[in-house]
Amino acid sequence: MLIRNATLADGRQRDVRVRGETVAEVGRDLSPDDERTVEATGKRLLPGMMDVHVHFRQPGYPHKETWKSGSRAAAAGGVTTVVDQPNTDPPTIDGEAFDRKAGFAADSVVDWGINGGVTADWIPNVLLRRRLFALGEVFLADSTGDMGIETDLFEDALEAATENGVTVTVHAEDADSFNEDARARDDADAWSAYRTAEAEAIAVERACEAAKRMDARIHIAHTSTPEGIDIAAEAGMTTEVTPHHLLLSRRDLGDLGTFGRMNPPLRREKRRRGVYERVVDGTVDMIATDHAPHTREEKDAGIWDAPSGVPGVETVLPLLLAEARDPDTDLTYERVRDLTAANPAAVFDVPQKGTIEPGKDADLVLVDTSETTEISGEDLHTDCGWTPFEGFEGIFPEWTMVRGTTVYERDSNEDVFYGHRGENVRDADGEVLQ
Repeated sequence: MLIRNATLADGRQRDVRVRGETVAEVGRDLSPDDERTVEATGKRLLPGMMDVHVHFRQPGYPHKETWKSGSRAAAAGGVTTVVDQPNTDPPTIDGEAFDRKAGFAADSVVDWGINGGVTADWIPNVLLRRRLFALGEVFLADSTGDMGIETDLFEDALEAATENGVTVTVHAEDADSFNEDARARDDADAWSAYRTAEAEAIAVERACEAAKRMDARIHIAHTSTPEGIDIAAEAGMTTEVTPHHLLLSRRDLGDLGTFGRMNPPLRREKRRRGVYERVVDGTVDMIATDHAPHTREEKDAGIWDAPSGVPGVETVLPLLLAEARDPDTDLTYERVRDLTAANPAAVFDVPQKGTIEPGKDADLVLVDTSETTEISGEDLHTDCGWTPFEGFEGIFPEWTMVRGTTVYERDSNEDVFYGHRGENVRDADGEVLQ
């Protein structure tokens, strides 16, 4: 395939030739070579997003999401690699659980990774011999799946991961710093009042201190506060921010109700603006969704009973592109590329992904940034059928390609998904290391 006259994230207009699974050439006025030619004048060509934080719910909770539905949602949103977290049922804490989840991942239309989990029952000598993407998210306070652990076990996990060359991702909240007085409330904001911003900052600092003591590298998942981001950056650790912590705050909870409950929770508007500034200026390394679907029926409960989590894998890149298109924001298309593709690939050492260069995987997304679409949960492909971004504007892909194969195409009448089997980005599909 030859893609003609595409505008790249940095504004350069280039032709891109794809052969097989990889990008073959990037240049000006490339000659057609008996191949399909796609005219992309006036459109932007981006590397596919790597979403390093999703919860596709299999095994255990297929009524919320499956690898098939979740990966289709990813493809429709321009995400070409997803990384599933370990808090499924059973949790991914041993080789057998990893192998079982890898079997479900065979239904994915995009490439994938699987993270290993840490609990008192984990079997590190077996789990760490699998082709893990990373270890984590390691929970320092309970969240969905009740996988919170104590400091000693966290340090043991850091040591084992470091010895095996595996990065540890951390869900950083300090349960001892939660505000128990908030439990007397029953409004939607009570969850944010309970799981305090200070709880995140304290946990990030402790996790970074432990990592530095043990000469380990950690990645802080879904940082929701400027304080947590700054602590991690000063310690030389990496961070991710979710689209909901970037674009939503506690002032939105009047509309969202319990559908806005997640861990960590939404923060005050001033903190949200501080997070946004750090995303723009380069302090934050990447955007990841923490895509955590639950059904409408499950979320439609009291604030202390509703499960935590919101969907986001299909809307994250469209939302970011709409922000970059907006002249009133400081977010650029280049920064979106780095946050969603180049940086995740570099941080997690996936050299075949993340950029549009000869020899790299042809994970490509074509978008028309001249027009936006209003986001509606009814139009999305996740099984949960709702979004916290109802009514927001997004720029959705015209098509999405994974390793040279078009897996999704937006048609005026219907969205089209093509048969494709994603692969483990660690390139062994769960094979035991020798």
